[in-house]
Parts: sequence; structure tokens; C-alpha cells
Amino acid sequence: MDYKNKTRNSKNVLAILAGGGPAPGINGVISAATIEAINEGVEVIGILDGFKWLVQGDKKHILRLTIENTSRIHLTGGSILGISRENPTKSAEKMNNVIHTLKALKVNFLLTIGGDDTMFTASRVEAEAKGAIKVAHVPKTIDNDLPLPGYSSTFGFETARHLGTRIVQYLMEDARTTSRWYVVVTMGRKTGHLALGIGKAAGATLSIIPEDFADRKITLGTLITLLEGAIIKRIYMGRQDGVAIVAEGLAEKLEETEFEGLKDVERDAHGNIRLSEIDLGKVLKNETKRRLSEKGINITIVNKNIGYELRSAPPIPFDANYTRDLGYGAIKFLLQGGTGAMITIQTGKMVPLNFKELLDPDTGRTKIRCVDINTESYEVAEKYMIKLTPEDFRDRTKLTGLSRTAHMKPEEFVKYFSKALRH
Repeated sequence: MDYKNKTRNSKNVLAILAGGGPAPGINGVISAATIEAINEGVEVIGILDGFKWLVQGDKKHILRLTIENTSRIHLTGGSILGISRENPTKSAEKMNNVIHTLKALKVNFLLTIGGDDTMFTASRVEAEAKGAIKVAHVPKTIDNDLPLPGYSSTFGFETARHLGTRIVQYLMEDARTTSRWYVVVTMGRKTGHLALGIGKAAGATLSIIPEDFADRKITLGTLITLLEGAIIKRIYMGRQDGVAIVAEGLAEKLEETEFEGLKDVERDAHGNIRLSEIDLGKVLKNETKRRLSEKGINITIVNKNIGYELRSAPPIPFDANYTRDLGYGAIKFLLQGGTGAMITIQTGKMVPLNFKELLDPDTGRTKIRCVDINTESYEVAEKYMIKLTPEDFRDRTKLTGLSRTAHMKPEEFVKYFSKALRH
């Protein structure tokens, strides 16, 4: 049967919504999906603010999407549909409201745009709809932590890295000019893709990511010791300046006793700690400065968070192009009868990945892709960082110089700093 003709002669309705946090390129997916769906005879509506209104059974917060109001939005930042972290999976009532509301709107195709939490919600909607609503998901997050094949990036990541790199380059120049250090905390709730990507591209002095510590919990003292070591080594090499990039997800690896009241810290609808509520950069700055001062080293350290500046920015050409492919591919998949999959682009072709393949069998949640620190890509990043290494302790001349810089005896220096080394 010619599905194209079948679509044009039926009353199919596509709903599009975005969940989670913003990422450059959302509007590109909306635009491409809307244009292709309308060209195939499908009516398109945008669901405003993610699942926020659907869980309340609200049918009014929608936007009729047309070629006219979406054709040029692919180069704009933010989301014309808004966004939210509302989680329908928290209760049967909320999920029922979502299904009933979508059916009341005569929706039979749903395209969700989001990260791991939104993908999990999409998988539950698809299951609960029992075939009445076909669902496709497009991977969106500047964290780059969805398990895409071939290490493909999630859309929004390249733009965030590009803009973040530019900001860090400016900070590096300011640090050099003023002989100070910056501790820059980047977004990355569970992984260090963005922190490492920015640090490597900008040539930052040091990048610290959650994957450096595998699956173990760490102490705040470990992070501070790493920063101290980098600063001391940099001074020994003749420089008073530097920029350290720290992934915000390190806060979740800290022992809960490290932050007063961490157990009671605010969490989002999916149970994730609101890392913006934990001023990791300020804590690291103050404690690192204090410990260095105790060693007779007085240096200016400034903390800065970057993330909100990146996630609603207009997409760079890479993401503008990428999201058009994803939006078009999602509609092609749905109109060919597909459902229950995340859309990927591999070697220029649309390849759907079944939701079941992307869920962790132990947790039932979406699998997370971490930085693989056993690759040449990570090795290159680490080789160009300035931080203490085991070789520094084995080289007697260097060890003597480093320990003098820290006003410590060599054996004291080794005992103090070796505990923070990964290797």
C-alpha cells in the first residue's frame, strides 16, 4: 500500500514536545518535523511546556504548527514550544492524563525531544498507549550522555562546546593578563563530555570529570588536592595563571557528608539533584585558596559557572544541519509505521534504536554514556593538562622543585598529593 496516499486521505495528527533542559537546535527539529509531516498530509500541533499541562489533562496549551510559522526557526535558539522537566511517570494518574489528553487531541503520532529522562518518559507513553499512539524520540542534551552509536554526539552538544570553548579562551587570556586562576564549573549532570570537550578544545590547564574516579565516591578534599597540585606545578613551571574546568556532576560523586544538608537539597521531577543549588565552584575556590595559603602560596582564584549561557544559544551550522536530519528522519520513521525508538543518524542515514535496547535492565532507566577514559581521545586531553603525575614523584629533581614551591619536604609532598592521583 502507498503509505503516502494513505496518510493524505486520513486525519493523522502529530504532536511535538520538548522535555528536560534547553539545548541549541530544538527549533531545528520542530521545523524539519513540521514541514515534512505537513507535506505528507499530517496535521501538526506543538505541546507547550513539555508534559507540564498534559499531566493535568489540559488540552488548551497547544500551538498549531504550520510551514509558515516554522520554516525559518531552525537557526534560532531556545524552544518555540517552551520546555519543562515534568515527569508523568511519577504517578499512574499523571500518565493516564497524558494518554487521555493526547487521545482527546486526536494525536496518533508523538515526537518527543529530550535527554535520558524524556526518552524514558516517551518509552512509558508508548507502552501505555498500547499502539494507539506511535512514538519517536530525538536525542537532545548538551551533556552528550545518551548512548548513541559510534560516539555520535547528541544535538546541542557541539554548539555548547563551541561557545563554551570561546568563553574559556577569554578567561584564559584574562588569567594570563592578571596572573590569576579560574575554576570554571560546566554543566554535565552525570558525565564529563562537555567539561572535557571545552577544556581540550580551549587548551585549559586542567579538566576534572566524574569519569576520572570510575564508580567510587570521592571526598571534597580529593578535588581540592588535584587543584592544589595543578597550581603548584604551574608555579614551578614559571606561571601564576591557569584555568581549571570542573564538571558539575562531580557534586553527585561526593560523599553525602561533604555538603551540609546534601540529602535535603532540592531535586527535580526526575529525582536528580539540582546541581545549580550546590555552589561547587565557590567551595573549591575558597578551600583551595585556604590550603595554598597555609603552604605560603597566595594566589587569586575566581570561580565561574557556565551552562545557562550555552543551552539556549542559536545552533552553529553543525547542529542546524544535524537537527534537520533528525526531524525529517523522525517523521519518515513514524509514517513508515515505526514506533518506540530513538532516532539516530549514522553515516548520513536514519537509524532508529528501539527503546528497549536503550534501557538499563538493572535500573529500568535510560542507559548513560560516560566518557571513555581508556581511549586515545582522552589520552590526548590528559597529556596536554598540567597536573601532578606519578612521574613527577619519581623524578627526584622535579620532586625537589615541586616540594620547595609548596614549602614542604619531598616525603611530605608525596604523602599529601599522591592520594589524589587516579593512577
